[in-house]
Amino acid sequence: MARDTGFPDADAESDFSRLRRQAELARLSAWITRQPADVNTILPFDEVVAALGRTGERSLGLKAIEVSTIVGSVDRTRDFDRYFRPTSARTRARWQRLAAAQRRGEAFGPIIVYRIGSLHFVVDGHHRVSIAIARRIKTIDAYVTEIHTRISADGINAPSDLLLKDHRRIFLTRVPLQGKQAEAITFADPFDYAELAENVEAWGFRLSQELGEFLSRTEVARRWFGEEFLPVVRMARRAEILPQVTSDAELYLWLATERYRLVRKHIWDEQIVADLREIADRRKS
Repeated sequence: MARDTGFPDADAESDFSRLRRQAELARLSAWITRQPADVNTILPFDEVVAALGRTGERSLGLKAIEVSTIVGSVDRTRDFDRYFRPTSARTRARWQRLAAAQRRGEAFGPIIVYRIGSLHFVVDGHHRVSIAIARRIKTIDAYVTEIHTRISADGINAPSDLLLKDHRRIFLTRVPLQGKQAEAITFADPFDYAELAENVEAWGFRLSQELGEFLSRTEVARRWFGEEFLPVVRMARRAEILPQVTSDAELYLWLATERYRLVRKHIWDEQIVADLREIADRRKS
C-alpha cells in the first residue's frame, strides 16, 4: 500500500488507480488459473433472493458491520467487482471526489444495506464501501434490513452458486423436509435435486395408493425420510456400497436409480443389495 502524501486529492487518485489495477490483475489471474468466469463478479441481490426464496424482512436499525461481509449490490453490479474494486474508469470522478472529501475529514452518513445470513448487499453507499476497502477500514456504519429466506445463503461465493441454491429451494418446496432432515439432503449437481424430488413424489403417490388416502407433501416428506431414505442409506453403509460417496443423498439417488434399472420394481431385498454392491465394485475398478 502506497504511503499517503498528505494531499487528499492526490492520495484519492492514487487509491482509485491502485484498486483499478487490482481489479484487472484479479481478472487476469482468474483467466490464467482457469477459475470460474464469475469468481470476481459482485453478487446481484435480486438473483440471490430469487434463488433462496424470500419469506419476510425486518429492520435492524443502525449497525456497525464488517466491510468484508459486503459482497453484493442491489443495482450497481456493473460498476464494481466482488471486492468493490471499480470495474472501469467511469466512476473515477465521483469516487475520487468522495475519497478526497473523506480524507479532509468530511463526515458521511451510514450506508444502507440488506442482510441475508452473514452477507450484506448495498442499496446506497457503493463508493463509500469501495473507499473503505481502499483504505483498509474494517467496519462501516449501516442501516440494515434483514431479509429472511426459505433456505440459507451459506456457500454462496459467486453467481454460479445460485443455480444450486435455486434447485435446492425448489426441492424443499416439493419435499418440505425440516431441520436436520433437510440438512441431510445435499448435492453437488443442482439437477440431482429435481431427480430426487420426482423420486420422492412417486414414492408418496404409491404410498397414498396403498393406504387409500391422500397424504400432504409434508406427510410424504416425513414418511419418505424415515421409512425409505434412512433405512436404505443405513443398509448401503453396512454393505459398504460406494463408501467413497460421502453424501447420503447422492448415495441414495444412485441406489434408487440402479435398483429400478435392474428390476423395474420399487422393492428392496437381499438380492438387490448384492447386485448393487457388485455394480458398485465394478464402478470402482
